[in-house]
Order: sequence, then C-alpha cells, then structure tokens
Amino acid sequence: MFNWHRPKTNFLQTDLHSHLIPGIDDGVNSWEEAIDILRQLSELGYKKVVTTPHIIQSYYPNTPNQIREGVVKLNQLIKNENLPITIEGGAEYLVDEHFRNKLGQDEELLTFGDNYILIETPFMNKPAFLDDVIFSLQSDGLKPILAHPERYTYLQNDFEEVKKLVDNGTLLQINISSLIGYYSKEAKRLAGELIKYNLVSFLGSDIHNQKHLTQVQKSINSKLFQKCRQLDLLNSSL
Repeated sequence: MFNWHRPKTNFLQTDLHSHLIPGIDDGVNSWEEAIDILRQLSELGYKKVVTTPHIIQSYYPNTPNQIREGVVKLNQLIKNENLPITIEGGAEYLVDEHFRNKLGQDEELLTFGDNYILIETPFMNKPAFLDDVIFSLQSDGLKPILAHPERYTYLQNDFEEVKKLVDNGTLLQINISSLIGYYSKEAKRLAGELIKYNLVSFLGSDIHNQKHLTQVQKSINSKLFQKCRQLDLLNSSL
C-alpha cells in the first residue's frame, strides 16, 4: 500500500518558506526539531531549504546577522547528521510602517536567490502603501515575492487585485498546505484559481513545526499539487 508519509516532490527541489531557526520567531522550538524536519524534507526529495524567519519589529525584530548565525549552526548540524540537504537564509518581512521606513535608508534586507525578497501583509486588510513598497523594492533591484496570497481575505474577495499585483511584477508563493484546505476553504479556492491561471511562481511549505510538515506530506497527494507540475515554477532555480 502507498504510504503518504514518504511521497516525493523532486520537481520542486527547493523550499523557500519555513521557520526552522529556534528561538527567534514562532517556528520550531529546538535545534533537534529543526533537524528532524529537515531530515523528513530530504526524504520528500528536497535538496535545499531557504528558511525565512519573521521580521516584525513589534514581535520578532530579527536582523540579517541573527538569521545568518542560525543558518550557520543549522548547516553544521546537517553536516553532523550527514543529511543530503542544504539550508540558506532569507526572511519573511511584514509590510508595515517600520518596514516601509527601512526602504531607501541603506539598511540591509535579507534576500536569496536572484535578489528575491519574501514579504507578507496583514491578513485582513491591504496596506495602503503596499504598491509603493513593491515599487521601492523593485527600484532597488529586488524581486518581491508575496507569501501565501491565498490566505489574505482582501485578495480572496478581489481577484482583480491579485492580477494587478502580478501585472506590477510581484511574484506569488502559495503554501502547499492550502491545496487541501488546511487554512480555510477560501484559501484553497483562491489557490486553485491562482494555479488555473498560472499566476504562481513558487510553492512553499511555511513549516513552523511537525504539524505543518504533516499537512505538507498530505498535500503532496492532492489533485491541486499535481496540477502545479504544469506551472512555470521557479523553486528549482534557487
């Protein structure tokens, strides 16, 4: 009998959204948990993980150096365990006033791959300055990726706004677990629409803990996940 705990996701190669450095955000609680999750991601076929701790000034005021230090330790633990996977550092920046004020101030922003930067917004309302932030990032040569757009209620109710973001050069990353309705039926519906119209550039796990990993394992068998094989995804280019 097929065991859904050990499917393969080789066509992705790289995961670009996770929270695997303990003690700096709402992700894993220990280094042991992080390594166990990385071991299971390797078994799923991943070769690389870009871990992206939150940077939210009022809750998780992390810095690029803090994240890099965590990545160095994770890579050493990976080496000690002989795991065939590597990890790199990124961040998930909340688009708020503090982040907006960082732009143009010569302050380092943590990017990965081809100058990609992962951003998120509040779930209920679009920030009034989101378009300006995206333009500023692009003007600095960065390529903004909007994390889990399917989960934002302001986009669930306005598909034209989604298309506007894509037309403006924003790349979209949907969460794999959204494909089975883990977050909500509305999130699954919008994820399906984004896949249907080939508006997705990346799939991400958004793993914070073992529970999230279990949902990813389940999602890999979903019809929507299989449809993603036909998308022009950029995961493997990272």
